[in-house]
Amino acid sequence: MQIGIDSFVATTADPVTGAKVDPGIRLRNLLKEVETADRVGLDLFGIGEHHREEFLDSAPVVLLAAAAARTKQIRLASAVTVLSAADPVRVFQEFATLDLISEGRAEIVAGRGSFTEAYPLFGLDLRDYDSLFDEKLRLLLEIRANERVTWSGKHRPALRDQEIYPRPLQDPLPIWVGVGGSPESVIRAGSLGLPLMIAIIGGQPDRFRPLVDLYREAGTMSGHAPETLKVGIHALGAFATTTKEARDDYFPGYERMFGQIGKERGWPAIRRSHFDALCGEEGALIIGDAQEGIKKILHYNEVLGGIDRITIQMSPGTLPHPKALKAIEILGEQVAPTIREKLASKPGSR
Repeated sequence: MQIGIDSFVATTADPVTGAKVDPGIRLRNLLKEVETADRVGLDLFGIGEHHREEFLDSAPVVLLAAAAARTKQIRLASAVTVLSAADPVRVFQEFATLDLISEGRAEIVAGRGSFTEAYPLFGLDLRDYDSLFDEKLRLLLEIRANERVTWSGKHRPALRDQEIYPRPLQDPLPIWVGVGGSPESVIRAGSLGLPLMIAIIGGQPDRFRPLVDLYREAGTMSGHAPETLKVGIHALGAFATTTKEARDDYFPGYERMFGQIGKERGWPAIRRSHFDALCGEEGALIIGDAQEGIKKILHYNEVLGGIDRITIQMSPGTLPHPKALKAIEILGEQVAPTIREKLASKPGSR
């Protein structure tokens, strides 16, 4: 199992003092977080894409390129690229360039995004939400497969025997499909034989098992070998010396961020009791000491029938930078090695 970190580069005000994070300092801290993840042996660092005041990840490839220059081994991915609102030609060129800079460590996780602000920002119609993504994903795959592309569609001008460069070092450049929970999305990923990344930010992980099974069934029925149908999970989590410390540190930012999102979407107010339930044995949040982290990640693996990757988003709000670095160290030095050891001892485990 690959184990890594995802970041949306949150820059919300401190939930205790109300002070806002300086954007320059936050971005420098992000690069230190990636360096730390690389140093402690984590497999992957992903950076999201949002176009909102509370996040600094509107240009993720720029951040990933800066991270590539400071790291040696860790894979660098989007989390996710909002492909519906982007030009697939530019997405491919940017990530091919990142792949060359990083000497073959770039990955695209393509999705539609959990927010919709990118659509009006780039002059797109939300009524085309699904058709935009489907068409652009298929064009991206066509570009990945061919240096010269002839293509026509509804949402982008046609390409006629057009050369597209540069080409990445990896062949093929890894492209995952990021989803929130739509059966149609997992069927699409399985039918195309693309690895699947599922965001699980609430509820219970076992509720997503039918989607995993549906993905694998769709992939097998489309003729793809089962071992190529990889499943990854994006989950919320953090780690500290004690479970109490980890949860006490995480909750204020979690409450502030999801409270704001809740106002926009009509969700009820976030309560500590609800948060604690999500941190429980069957809940989706992976927040605690190293042993709690090990137990929770192994639980994900078991109830979902084996997963190939898990990435932890440690800060939906503002986790203080020193605590974020400590959490990354615990994940890389204590949690990940134990999980790898335990899974390696089980025949057929991922």
